[in-house]
Amino acid sequence: MTAPHDGDGDDPRTRDDRRTLAVIMHTAFFVLLGASLARFLLRHPGEPRTPWVVALSVLLAALYVLGPALGARLTARRLAWLAAVVAGWAVLVVLAPSFAWSAVPLFYTGLRTLPARAAVALVALLTALAVAAQLQLAGWADPNVLLAPPAVAAVATAVFVAMERQAHRQGELIDDLVRTRRDLAATERREGTLAERERLAREIHDTLAQGLSSQRMLLQAADRVWESDPAAARTHVRTAASIAESNLAEARRFVHDLTPADLAGGGGLEQALRAVADRESSGALTVRVHTEGSPAAPLPALVESALLRIAQGALANVREHAGASTATVTLTCLDDQIVLDVADDGRGFDPADPRGTGAATAPAAAGRGHGLPAIRARLRQLGGTLTVESAPGEGTVVSAAIPLEPPS
Repeated sequence: MTAPHDGDGDDPRTRDDRRTLAVIMHTAFFVLLGASLARFLLRHPGEPRTPWVVALSVLLAALYVLGPALGARLTARRLAWLAAVVAGWAVLVVLAPSFAWSAVPLFYTGLRTLPARAAVALVALLTALAVAAQLQLAGWADPNVLLAPPAVAAVATAVFVAMERQAHRQGELIDDLVRTRRDLAATERREGTLAERERLAREIHDTLAQGLSSQRMLLQAADRVWESDPAAARTHVRTAASIAESNLAEARRFVHDLTPADLAGGGGLEQALRAVADRESSGALTVRVHTEGSPAAPLPALVESALLRIAQGALANVREHAGASTATVTLTCLDDQIVLDVADDGRGFDPADPRGTGAATAPAAAGRGHGLPAIRARLRQLGGTLTVESAPGEGTVVSAAIPLEPPS
């Protein structure tokens, strides 16, 4: 059997129910005590024991009032108080058997205060005293008086103990639920943080990192021709400055809402692709943009942003690894999907060879390889697919397809 609950960890509704039951039981005690005293005074006025009964009744009422202030938790003071209340009630029952009915609220007090076994023992003692007092009043062994109080006490005790156990189990279930929800929330926060880190890594790779790589290559080219061809060197420097300005705009965009700077002007995806192509067309590489068809409805912002980032990443890898002279970005709008192709005439590679290099991959030994994984991750979030076609010496075509919802 379990110990009684103190109610500190219960659900608020359970605590309210306990308080309501406590108020009812306390009120019942004073009503029964007052009724018993009134009955005694009506039947036994002026007897020598009457002053003692009145004084003891008042003392017991005053003592009972102190109970709620001591709380429901079992302490030495609470135990001493309960012993004093039971002793006072027992003396009253000896002096006036009609006070036996006040035992019913005392059952509740004992069950709320003591451990279950001790509480049941106290209920049995109180019931025995109540039966003895009622038999004294009846003057004979009335079966109803002899059996009814123990039966009522047994039922009340069983119901109370069962309710306490149920409340205890409910409290444990609530604690488990709260703990599970807290763990789930922590897991979701961790997963959200990792997903956000991955997303930012892709954004930085496709914009700032690629821009810095372009600036490095342009400045190196300017350094090589600084003495022999100052005009070409200045062109490289101006192009590097333009890319730096674009990177600065992207960095500021990260701080706000991560929308690509080329899309922020409101010119749409085609204009943004042409802006990227103009920046990438420098030195030996020329980038062209071609569009086929137009979407039946405006493209979602996530789709436009993803396609632009894919184009940026693919073109950056063309410039760094393909050794191409021309690259073509083709945007094809179909009824159910939109396709972005980035084709170059570079050295190509074998897609089945993990050591190969090409427009969409970087040498593994160099610690890179963010191009294809970043593109695939973006497409996976939108339900898209990636196709890479290449062969040594025949250039590379990177094709990204994103499904579109049919217009309503």
